[in-house]
Amino acid sequence: MKKYISFIIYVFTIFSNAQSTETIFEDNTYQLTGVAVSKSGRVFTNYPRWSTTYKHALVEIGKNNTVKPFPNKAWNEWDVEKGGDKQNHFLCVQAVVIDDQNTMWIVDAGYAKNADGNDKGQKLVKINLKSNKVERVYPLYPTLSARSYANDIRIDTKKQIAYLTNSGEGGIVIVNLKSGNMRQVLLGSNVTKADTSYIMKRNGQDLLSHGKPFHVHSDGIALNPDASQLYFKSLTDTKLFRIATTDLNNPTLTENELLQKVEFLGHFTTTDGMAFDKKGNLYLGDLEKRALIRITPSLETETVLPANEDLAWPDSYHVSTNGWLYISLSRIDEEPRFHNGEAFRKGPYKIIKLKINETTD
Repeated sequence: MKKYISFIIYVFTIFSNAQSTETIFEDNTYQLTGVAVSKSGRVFTNYPRWSTTYKHALVEIGKNNTVKPFPNKAWNEWDVEKGGDKQNHFLCVQAVVIDDQNTMWIVDAGYAKNADGNDKGQKLVKINLKSNKVERVYPLYPTLSARSYANDIRIDTKKQIAYLTNSGEGGIVIVNLKSGNMRQVLLGSNVTKADTSYIMKRNGQDLLSHGKPFHVHSDGIALNPDASQLYFKSLTDTKLFRIATTDLNNPTLTENELLQKVEFLGHFTTTDGMAFDKKGNLYLGDLEKRALIRITPSLETETVLPANEDLAWPDSYHVSTNGWLYISLSRIDEEPRFHNGEAFRKGPYKIIKLKINETTD
């Protein structure tokens, strides 16, 4: 009886501490992955070109669930069949991020169905949200290969440094935003490559892509509040790592020396993206349970949203200046490749938000 009462108290504690969510956007047709919110409250999302069910790469969300291509229609109109200028059109936008100076950054993985490889379309795009115009394009293909997949990004606006994950091969790309110089580190190392001994599960079954174990390398990335540490992890295992940004930006360190600087923090959860709040809590999804957790500065795990089938693959995160956590739900585990090629999607792709009691800037 005491064990039963303890269990009830435990469950009640989890649910009472959990936050309620609000849906701010739904798309029943096109698969989205990212979310970003400006200081004035403008909301953006992106759509990677993963299938022929595709329309726009990047959009601004308006009233009544409407969208418009951003920054304009032309950037969203690259023709797969005809080809064209890959550096001035979006091919496959994987992430959209707005930094603390209200500048937008777009990660274009450069991949498009039937395109001739992704080695000339990979790029980082900077957009001025005052003028709604592209200010600069940083080609990534001199540093990344056709096997790379540029995934997520974080910006240190004080140092003018961008950090990107390469989930195709496992690596971290460091971009000097002033000079445009870039280099890739920890390529193919045991901290950026997924642990293949870990097999993700959903509802007690192995999550198999086209019948094979699903492995995605370095994916989620986050800068702690003072940008002194970069946190990163592979999508398909539970290991979490961090490294001091002073070490990442020290070009005199060899790859082996840099690897020795990486700190293994422990096993937590499988997650796609992740983000810090101002208090130093790190928010991550639990893809296997369809839940949301956070890791405190003391590395304690707390449940933010308990297991809920509606929390379908929390993908990307944005912490707004007025204390909201925005989450995109991309339903990746419901793609046909995980279900013998058959349609399996149970609901719309979404963007939701929940209050996390941040202070307003």
